[in-house]
Amino acid sequence: MESSRDVAGATVFKPRTSVWFTGIAVVVALAGLVSILATEGPSGLLAGWPLASIGYLGWWLFWYPAVVLSDAAVTLRNPLATIRVPWAALIDVDTRYALKLVTPTGSFTAWAAPAPGVWGTHAGKPEHVTNLPSTSYGPGGSIRPGDLKNTDSGLAAYLVRSRWQELVESGAIDVDSPDRARRAWNWPHIAVAVLLASAAAASLTLGS
Repeated sequence: MESSRDVAGATVFKPRTSVWFTGIAVVVALAGLVSILATEGPSGLLAGWPLASIGYLGWWLFWYPAVVLSDAAVTLRNPLATIRVPWAALIDVDTRYALKLVTPTGSFTAWAAPAPGVWGTHAGKPEHVTNLPSTSYGPGGSIRPGDLKNTDSGLAAYLVRSRWQELVESGAIDVDSPDRARRAWNWPHIAVAVLLASAAAASLTLGS
């Protein structure tokens, strides 16, 4: 898991595995295209659409998704849609299956912050369950496995809850003027995926 500050001062969270999965997809695509170029020449690249699709899907599904925290909102950058949740619209943060932001008008899940499996849960240490924001704890100080700071959902939830608590305590959130979340479909990314998939299917059909 990793988080960083961008040039605008926002915190950007991505799972650490995003680098590896994206890299594998891109390497497979490039290696295949180089092999085609070496054996069939430039004309063979016309049949390389399936490989291009692999590279693009690697970027779209693993590198593009993120949780972005700014002073104004939490933005969930998912493959199909980008959801902007203003702090004034946030009423709860859940990690049962993945990081989920709960608002009065609906709940929104982060593709980039899934809850851990068995291995991630057993890898938890005492420091991963201490000094969390107060809203992380349930009855008797209990927490969900997805709240462990060594997990994708847990670290993302920690960042969201910490920033949320800071803004509430500083009076930066107007609780008397609730806002609403907004979803925008990522049509350009979806269109590229559809075009590449169609081209890949056509090249496979022609090659069979």
